[in-house]
Amino acid sequence: MASTPRKGRSKKNTVLDAPPVVATKIATPLPIEEFSYELRIPRERVAVLIGKKGETKRQLEQETQTQLAIDSGEGEIEITGKDALLLYLCREIVRAIGRGFNPEIAVQLLKGDYAFEIISIVDYARNANDLERLRGRVIGEGGKSRRTIEDLTGVSMCIFGKTVGLIGPGENLTIARRAVESLLTGSPHAHVYRWLERKRREQRIL
Repeated sequence: MASTPRKGRSKKNTVLDAPPVVATKIATPLPIEEFSYELRIPRERVAVLIGKKGETKRQLEQETQTQLAIDSGEGEIEITGKDALLLYLCREIVRAIGRGFNPEIAVQLLKGDYAFEIISIVDYARNANDLERLRGRVIGEGGKSRRTIEDLTGVSMCIFGKTVGLIGPGENLTIARRAVESLLTGSPHAHVYRWLERKRREQRIL
């Protein structure tokens, strides 16, 4: 009697039974967005912004990762960059230089707690003569008022044209601004100095 052949166990087809390979598409990097600011500074301040042989401009571009396009004839500045915060800080430094600060003081704005403020003397003046009188009150005899405010607050001041510029750490900047505004509204110098000294003592206690 012929024997019936036994059915052998089939081997698993590893190729056909393997999970399908899903083709993946390599993502294309998104273009990095570029930001820009346009502003104008007095033409006589353009040379200060550029610096000797362009050194000040170059250093500012490196420290803020920006590019500055300067129209020396018109005082127009275009600032471009990919980091929004550094771009803003660069703009504030350019504004400060434009309002009379030297670059060494202006770059302090790169410190995290420093800020720049402008007070318009015109807002407090009734006429051209009043404007000069108010400028004199803020500067003081021989620069005494300006020096006193700077010494007691640690804030740098610059009276340029019709504005008072302030650069310093936040809380001190607020105190310096109030002192300047008090002088512009007619407060006696001695009263303002005493108030500044009291504020300084309070800060030391804290």
